[in-house]
Amino acid sequence: MTESTPVIEMRHIVKKFGDFAANDDINLQVQQGEIHALLGENGAGKSTLMNILTGLLQPTSGEIIINGQPVTVDSPSKSDALGIGMVHQHFMLIDAFTVTENIILGSEVTKGLSLDTKSAAKKIKALSEKYGLQVDPYAKIADISVGQQQRVEILKTLYRGADILIFDEPTAVLTPQEIDELITILHNLAKEGKSIVLITHKLDEIRAAADTVTVIRAGQSIKTFPVAGVSSQELADLMVGREVSFKTEKAAAKTGATVLKMADLEVHDARGVTAVKDFSLEVKSGEIVGIAGIDGNGQTELIQAITGLTKVQAGHVLLQGKEVTNKRPRQITEAGVGHIPEDRLRFGMEVDMTLSENLALQTYYKAPLSKNGVLQTDEMDKLANKLVEEFDVRAAGIQVTAGSMSGGNQQKAVIARELNRDNELIIAAQPTRGLDVGAIEYIHQRLIAQRNAGKAVLVVSFELDEILNLSDRIAVINAGKIVGIVDAKDTNKQELGLLMTGMSLSDARAALKEEVDA
Repeated sequence: MTESTPVIEMRHIVKKFGDFAANDDINLQVQQGEIHALLGENGAGKSTLMNILTGLLQPTSGEIIINGQPVTVDSPSKSDALGIGMVHQHFMLIDAFTVTENIILGSEVTKGLSLDTKSAAKKIKALSEKYGLQVDPYAKIADISVGQQQRVEILKTLYRGADILIFDEPTAVLTPQEIDELITILHNLAKEGKSIVLITHKLDEIRAAADTVTVIRAGQSIKTFPVAGVSSQELADLMVGREVSFKTEKAAAKTGATVLKMADLEVHDARGVTAVKDFSLEVKSGEIVGIAGIDGNGQTELIQAITGLTKVQAGHVLLQGKEVTNKRPRQITEAGVGHIPEDRLRFGMEVDMTLSENLALQTYYKAPLSKNGVLQTDEMDKLANKLVEEFDVRAAGIQVTAGSMSGGNQQKAVIARELNRDNELIIAAQPTRGLDVGAIEYIHQRLIAQRNAGKAVLVVSFELDEILNLSDRIAVINAGKIVGIVDAKDTNKQELGLLMTGMSLSDARAALKEEVDA
């Protein structure tokens, strides 16, 4: 790393939206070849600061200096010209286009009157090999994995000549293996002299990837320091401003009657391929059942089938003994099901509607939110204010659009809406995706409180720490089938990891015993 003139300097940055200061006198310095993490709670101002650096927002006051020269970044094209590229949390790719077509979009090279995709693909292949970003230039976006799509976004910035790369929550939708691969890619980029700003709240990833970290709290830069030697606990406490607990305490489960029963389920994916087969599981009142598995093993199709978002091909879904198989989503929610979907933007909210409207989406047609078929906006706002305070949803106000909020605060809004109703069953798919450690602690407490109140809770998560922390029982899924059901207190990450590969419970335990004995 070169400790000379900083590649990026942001001095005394203030950004106000009305009376609300999203950034309140933030200072940031990034050196060449450095991976610099921006750590902060949801709504702390991290993305706002980077949107200023990339020209999507203009600062109310403050100064930006790139390579020692004061600059005005008043548009994304100006940011591009300064060699700044951003890989957004939600990818901006066109499914029907190839990798090459997506990368050259907006900076197309022509040969005569036609696109010169051949030379562009050659350049993309060279870039991908240089930085360890293996991806087929001719593959369609619709046919490649989420991890590969992210590589396309990175290649898009490199193709345009970026030397400063900003990653906004880059691991939010990646599997553990893809996260390891991304960290290797970040190190490769830094070795080549690229400067990287990593917006995240995942503490282990900061310790694995970053050289330096700047902590932002409530719109202010609190502290900048080297990552080496710092613990996750220290980072968490500094980010939240208090001591954070990573383990949520819970008493032994007091289970009652079966609330959800799935019997011999078969569910197909969007292509008509069997995604869930011979799936049987019960969730009782007063317990949390976790479903663990590698992404793409039928979890999405299973949850969509239970909640009426996709068709059950065979088998039954029973709620408190009553058949709800292939009922409409509204009928299922009315039967007492709260659903925190894994894709909050697609299934959880309407981004162009206000926060207040989104918080009323499940109950807008009932009193007191509706009277004689007319929406009572005062009552909606009253409910919204209550939930915003109770669940610490941070936004400039309840009338902002949901799309203008940070991903973590969108998630908290969905959770607030679903837990506010008196449901018998709560289905939580990736409930803390995109949340910071303080918010994760709070959401875990809320889910355990539902369980303690005698509700049945089904949690699907790719985070094994989360599954182990929350669950009373854990069902491990592989290729759409349950390979084992274990008590959370009697298992560990290593055992769950072996089950997730498809190994039987007896074989997994024998393999781990052999390892210990050796």
